[in-house]
Amino acid sequence: MSRIDRLFELVQILRRSRRAMTGREIAETLEVSLRTIYRDCASLQAMGVPLEGEAGVGYVMRRGYDLPPLAFTREEAEAVLAGLRMLGRTGDGALIGAAAKAESKLVVARQVAGDAEDPRRLVSQAGAPGTRMDVLRTVRDAVDTETGIDARYRDRNGRVTRRRLRPLCLIYYPDATVLAAWCELRQSFRHFRVDWFEEIVPTGESFADAGKTLREQWRTLEGWSPDYPGAIGHG
Repeated sequence: MSRIDRLFELVQILRRSRRAMTGREIAETLEVSLRTIYRDCASLQAMGVPLEGEAGVGYVMRRGYDLPPLAFTREEAEAVLAGLRMLGRTGDGALIGAAAKAESKLVVARQVAGDAEDPRRLVSQAGAPGTRMDVLRTVRDAVDTETGIDARYRDRNGRVTRRRLRPLCLIYYPDATVLAAWCELRQSFRHFRVDWFEEIVPTGESFADAGKTLREQWRTLEGWSPDYPGAIGHG
């Protein structure tokens, strides 16, 4: 049994127990040494698991604690960690902060991270887009609330136009964050690099009734898939 699997099983054993268990009882159940159990319990406590007790006395899990419903394999945990860390390339401060909190809550992921001095999975942030946080926040809120925006947009040729948009979704590319939207000016679906917006103002007009339908039409017309290349920023 790997250490990750053993830690999961240790937590489950203590959750099921109606009384405090000694380290020796746990060691016999998991068929490992008493020293291993002491070390594992100390590791769980250091990670914030509400495990009360100490060596020579016994251990009890605080009532109400549970693990996430999914038990990740090592490779799955590595994939989760890499994905969370790649969010740093989006330049989206809120997502980056949320990802950091999520990573800290993943018991398995923290075990996979292992020795902080010897990381084996690195994600470079070089080339991450320099989008203005206030603009990105406004766009993201408009997508989430299905509210229209008025925007001043500079395209790849330097031309500036004013648009009234219905923001549908954000697409995160390695070097850009792109907004897919219905454009009232062009009367069609368009794509806008978020870092090319010069000004964004919410209109306060909701399109919640049409939001799902518009997204379905966009996906059908654009042939959306995870490897969708898109037409980045054509406006």
